[in-house]
Formats: sequence, C-alpha cells, structure tokens
Amino acid sequence: MTRLLFRQDAYAKSCDAVVTAISERGIELDQTVFYATSGGQAGDTGALKTSSGFVLPIATTVKDRETGRILHIIEDDHALPAIGDTVTAELDWDNRHKLMRFHTCLHLLCAVIDGDVTGGNIAAHKARLDFNLPDAALDKDEITEKLNELIARDADVYDGEISIAELKANPELVRTMSVQPPMDGNSIRTVTIEGIDFQPCGGTHVKKTSEIGPVSVAKIEKKGHQNRRINIVFDV
Repeated sequence: MTRLLFRQDAYAKSCDAVVTAISERGIELDQTVFYATSGGQAGDTGALKTSSGFVLPIATTVKDRETGRILHIIEDDHALPAIGDTVTAELDWDNRHKLMRFHTCLHLLCAVIDGDVTGGNIAAHKARLDFNLPDAALDKDEITEKLNELIARDADVYDGEISIAELKANPELVRTMSVQPPMDGNSIRTVTIEGIDFQPCGGTHVKKTSEIGPVSVAKIEKKGHQNRRINIVFDV
C-alpha cells in the first residue's frame, strides 16, 4: 500500500517516489503527498516529474473502490512512466492549501451549528456542509460572524489518534452521518482545534485557525424537509 506522507505532514509539497503499478485507472506510487478524494474533500492535483525531465500533469487523485489503493490520474494524451521508475510527485500547493483552509473551517462550522452533518463537499473555491436541522432558522450573517471570531482566536490545530474501540464506545464523536473516518489500521486519526472542536478525521488541515483567513457564508439552502446546506467562501 502507498505510504501517505500527508498524514505526518500536510505541508509537504513534494516527495520522491517509485511507480509500483500502472493501470487504465491511474498510477500507484510507493509513497505520496497527494490526498485522494474522500470525506468530501477533493483529490489533489499537481504533477509527476520523471528523471528524464517529462512532466505528467495529475488531474486528480482517487481511491480505487475495490482495493482502496491510491491512484494518481494522469491527464489525457500524456505518456505514462514504467513500473519501477523514480518520479517526483509535486502538489499544486495553492489548490491544496485552499482545501486545507476550507476543511479546517468546516470543523469550526461544526462547532457553531448544533446538528448532525448529513453531507459535505470541499473544493478549492468553496465548501459546504449539510445539517439535519428541520426546524432551525439560520442567519448567514450571524454564522459568518461566529466563524470569523473562531478563526481570529489563532487556535492550534493538531492531530491525534484513538482506538477503534474508543470510537465505538463514543460514536457521538463522528458528526457526519454519511461518512465514516478512515479505519485502515488499529487506530483512527483525530483532529483537535484547541478549545473549539475534536473529531475523527482523515483530511488535511492548517496548523492555526488564523491561517484560514476571513470567510463568509455565501448562502443557506433548504435541501428537502430536514437538510440545511451552508455554503462557505473565502472573504477576499
């Protein structure tokens, strides 16, 4: 299986890697800094650079549905490397950093809104969460103000871990009704925003809430009888 370097350091922008498998679906590496689409967060983009100087653009990164392996998807009309080749995997850092900022902000949104999360999506230009709030009256200006207050605290954001048994004993830690945290080992990664939020989560995050920058609630949508969708954008 591919070693996921972003789990140790979400700020690693590149790494050297060996091509371990190639299929019509994508390229597997022995290690990667690329995050694969999961938990609502979009897969990373960037490039693989070969020792001979070729640049292979990565359109996205995904998990194989059957095996769970990480696949780097090369854009059309580019030659593929060979198994055993050494490449340098380089992120589109601007895109990744926006995803990290938004993902961290959605944790803050969970602290602001008291409701179960029924869905979500994180792209580089906007992010949203859907909440099970059939009777709630939500004010986007009020939510915007609360989010920016939490961002301005400059709170530390850091990883930890709990056992699968601990999670099963405390299922309320998982706020998302439709997505479960990655369970590919004996422990589950957690993310703490000091004094604000604690959740199991496999995504990428910034180190301080102030790094998110100012945000706005762009709109709140009613999606069915119960769901309320809160859309977040950067306020720049």
